[in-house]
Amino acid sequence: MAEAEGSSPLLLPPPPPPPGMAEVEAPTAAETDKKQFSGSGSSVMDVDRSRFPYCVVWTPIPVLTWFFPIIGHMGICTSTGVIRDFAGPYFVSEDNMAFGKPAKYWKLDPAQVYASGPNAWDTAVHDASEEYKHRMHSLCCDNCHSHVALALNLMRYNNSTNWNMVTLCFFCLLYGKYVSVGAFVKTWLPFVLLLGIILTVSLVFNLR
Repeated sequence: MAEAEGSSPLLLPPPPPPPGMAEVEAPTAAETDKKQFSGSGSSVMDVDRSRFPYCVVWTPIPVLTWFFPIIGHMGICTSTGVIRDFAGPYFVSEDNMAFGKPAKYWKLDPAQVYASGPNAWDTAVHDASEEYKHRMHSLCCDNCHSHVALALNLMRYNNSTNWNMVTLCFFCLLYGKYVSVGAFVKTWLPFVLLLGIILTVSLVFNLR
């Protein structure tokens, strides 16, 4: 009886896994997020969580957008909707867009990606982001729009490698959709107020 008690099976170490069977690691947060989107359809957007799969996203820049409403901050999203944006010198943000949550999005078609290789969309977004981690930010020449343009050029979106900040600004203005009425007001109200003040002051001086 003593011998049986000393060799209790509860104290034995767990048996090793069968040969050829690898241990299963716990999934990362990114992998879990990807599985959730795969299960519910990768094109499903979630505005509350700032998830915009296969989208170019845009948000106003304080002061600058007040005077020029078509100018703002731009980012590009992965297939699961995680935002990558060139937020400053040598820094590409992930899932934390500079200047706040997106106010507008431009939905793209992953079927228009002509680059070869598996998961070409995410690969292009990743490679463009890694490249811009080594670049200085320039407001006029090499900015957030340029980062998005590089990603689209790498994936050969719409079979083109001529994407640039001008074309992106134009297409986002033409095809972009606001996430809500509040986002539209946030973008245009300061400009309208400033324009009204300028016109009022000009009218007053002209009537004197």
